[in-house]
Amino acid sequence: MDELEEEIRANSWFKTSRSSGSGGQHVNKVETKVELIFDLASCDLFTEKELALLYAALESYIHADELIHITCQESRSQTRNKHIAIQRLYELIEKGRVPKKKRVATKPTRASKEKRIKSKKYRSEVKANRKKPDY
Repeated sequence: MDELEEEIRANSWFKTSRSSGSGGQHVNKVETKVELIFDLASCDLFTEKELALLYAALESYIHADELIHITCQESRSQTRNKHIAIQRLYELIEKGRVPKKKRVATKPTRASKEKRIKSKKYRSEVKANRKKPDY
């Protein structure tokens, strides 16, 4: 974690803004909302394969500028929000480094096929009963 911590400190910065939510009149005066911006591309800690995994896993956090943006406004304290944002980044990086398991294709069981067909027949009957009778 020490290497990762150094890389995060070297390749990230914070933006602060006024937070919404609780705080009363105090909320209108202080900037407690924190946005952590991390430059994953300039981080030398990851291999090409790990970077590809991270870009795929963190796709929703990466904006057009190819930087990871994490916002936090849970606490009334700016320093607490910074710690929470850094912790989230650690967790996201750890999750993103692990490759997803491939799904093993299986055949449906006989019981599941029969259940599916039974439910389709039942649905068909319900719909057929809605029609006006032919005279």
